[in-house]
Amino acid sequence: MSGARSLVLAALLVVACNTDQATDPPRPPNIVFILVDDLGYTDLASYGSGYYETPNIDALARSGLRMTDAYSAGPNCAPTRAALLSGQYAPRTGIYTVDVTGPRAMRIHPLRPVSNVTRLPLETITIAQALQQAGYVTGMFGKWHLGDEGEYHPSRRGFDEAIVSQDKHFGFATEPPVAHAPGAYLSDFLTDQAVDFIRRHRDERFFLYLPHFAVHGPHAAKPESIAHFREKPPAGGHFNPTYAAMIASVDESVGRIVAALDELALADDTLVIFTSDNGGVGGYERRPDGRATGITDNAPLRSGKGSLYEGGIRVPCIMRWTGEISPGTASSMPITSVDFFPTLLALAGVRPLPDDPLDGASFASLLTRGDGEEPSRPPIYWHFPGYLGPLADRWRTTPGGAIRAGDWKLLEFFEDGRLELYNLRDDIGENTNLAAALPERADDLRARLATWRKQVSAPMPSVRDPTEPGDVGAPH
Repeated sequence: MSGARSLVLAALLVVACNTDQATDPPRPPNIVFILVDDLGYTDLASYGSGYYETPNIDALARSGLRMTDAYSAGPNCAPTRAALLSGQYAPRTGIYTVDVTGPRAMRIHPLRPVSNVTRLPLETITIAQALQQAGYVTGMFGKWHLGDEGEYHPSRRGFDEAIVSQDKHFGFATEPPVAHAPGAYLSDFLTDQAVDFIRRHRDERFFLYLPHFAVHGPHAAKPESIAHFREKPPAGGHFNPTYAAMIASVDESVGRIVAALDELALADDTLVIFTSDNGGVGGYERRPDGRATGITDNAPLRSGKGSLYEGGIRVPCIMRWTGEISPGTASSMPITSVDFFPTLLALAGVRPLPDDPLDGASFASLLTRGDGEEPSRPPIYWHFPGYLGPLADRWRTTPGGAIRAGDWKLLEFFEDGRLELYNLRDDIGENTNLAAALPERADDLRARLATWRKQVSAPMPSVRDPTEPGDVGAPH
């Protein structure tokens, strides 16, 4: 690590008041952050599913705080992971998607997408580096997806221990290579590593990041669990036994981790966070019988992964900190991925440097008992300057952006300048576009979105020469 970078990280260790004026907790907590891949907003019983079985996650919600308006910073996995680790929106890191932001050459599009970055820039300070320098032991096991090799590997980005695996659920490989039993299921293997990490570091302050590859495709699960769900009738738009079995394995993982914390008497000292990186894969269209296309359904939310509608970006989020978070509580305060970095720094008593910009707003006061007021927050923004996820002859996302301010959400589509305005309190399914009926509100939100893009130097797609061939790519 360069001397300048060491000085930057050392300067992070200044003890400070929380940015939302919360009372500092008496002791910085251990942090266990569980991130699920492609888990939809309604894919848990505690969020409305009558088909999927998630008793351990539901118990976590009963013993802690359930967020109803939590968002991923991107409509797919890479920008969300970058935002979580950096506390910065995608225009600052250049990470908008997994691969490229251009479409398959199925037709000519009017806009040329912005180039996409696939590895988290080395100059970006991660939450793991900040917590590591603050005395935390740090561990990461699972899907990284921000550059898996050399200097970009999580073991070089602030994690004392790091094992990456994200290729498949059975017959998986890890980096670095770690032996595992033939037939091992990846979710179980990652949980083994996580529980072992907790046990070995029970007497230290630790940060555990467990980004599961489940429930991402290729969809595969343990046969006995699949057989169980084959006997269940579908409920709502949830019907797939393999997908249900994958969710059940994630639920088992959560149960094992919580049991380890309780057994080691660490519940009072540990903040557990459970959330997803984007919406579920489904809800794009509906068959004549009403069933949504895709492996799950995000109803009542509109659309799914890859979209800036609620089904693509609203996610479940549950947090437990025994003795601090009141059990069985819920909050409708909007939060998003970039908020976790300043929140965790505040709880750890660490202040970021002014020249290391953090885009999120701390919600630390929401996590401490006795503070009944939800902190106010600035608007939440999304920027996607490309095309994402082909669906037959159309896209989940065309170049555009969105803003949520209070109950209001505006989507701006860059190809034609179209605006869509929704009141999410009254219309969570984004069924009634109010842009024409409320032009002043729509124009105000569009102006705020444009001002934010200027503030973060967000690049915009350019007009394509109609004789130019379409980009080739398969972002997902």
